[in-house]
Amino acid sequence: MHAVTSLTYVLPHRLLSSLARRLAYSRHPRLKQWLIDTVVRRFGVDLDEAAEPDPRAYASFNAFFTRALRPGARIADPDPRALLMPADGRVSQCGTIGHPDERGRIFQAKGRSFTAAELLGAADDAEPFDGGVFATVYLSPKDYHRVHMPWTGTLRETVHMPGRLFSVGPAAVREVPRLFARNERLVCHFDTDFGPMAVAMVGALLVSGVETVWSGEEIPRYGDRVTRKDYRGRGIVIERFAEMARFNYGSTVIVLLPPGVAELSPDLAPESPVLLGQRLATRTIP
Repeated sequence: MHAVTSLTYVLPHRLLSSLARRLAYSRHPRLKQWLIDTVVRRFGVDLDEAAEPDPRAYASFNAFFTRALRPGARIADPDPRALLMPADGRVSQCGTIGHPDERGRIFQAKGRSFTAAELLGAADDAEPFDGGVFATVYLSPKDYHRVHMPWTGTLRETVHMPGRLFSVGPAAVREVPRLFARNERLVCHFDTDFGPMAVAMVGALLVSGVETVWSGEEIPRYGDRVTRKDYRGRGIVIERFAEMARFNYGSTVIVLLPPGVAELSPDLAPESPVLLGQRLATRTIP
């Protein structure tokens, strides 16, 4: 096992995340600027895409990390049948849920998988997606960290699943069993005109939290129990390509679609770079 991955088994995840949160929200001028400049330099962040291209203009590292894009920096695929990529990043894996002969399982890496029920928190939540398709997108520190809607949907429920905070980098994905079903995550369930759609936002080492456009911060600090929030009847509709949430540090988004709804784009493959708004899948039903 990779040395860094091995170390994450024994690191105090919550303590490290608490410290990272304090650093990320600090407004100390020298500290926040050192953090911003270090990430820009080390990861090659393209600030020309940002609505605010001046790295000194951000009040905190978190404000920089969750920065908005300038208008027109990302364009939605114009085909009205296209379901959209929810974020910038790289495809970790994509394919059929339960393919080829593992009912309800989602492929993580060679020799690694987890069930949709483990990811979503309940067998009843997972059942509509068996035989459907999924896409797992990893956001690196250089990427735009806001998540947008693949398709127009009405929010039905969110489920906060407490858990570990392993790294979600490529080495950890290869080596940590059931990684995405073990890490802390927020699962968002939507009703669409083709049926249910789930978007799972998975935390990672040093992640400070997830915020949604409908409720602000959704992952409580040090949460220790599953929290379900019912939004039925509230009329919260989020349009295709509109922002739905943001990570307060980098991580992973997993989209689940039911069977018979859409075919994944043939351009998608593990480790392929992707951009918000490009085609994730093509709708196959009227």
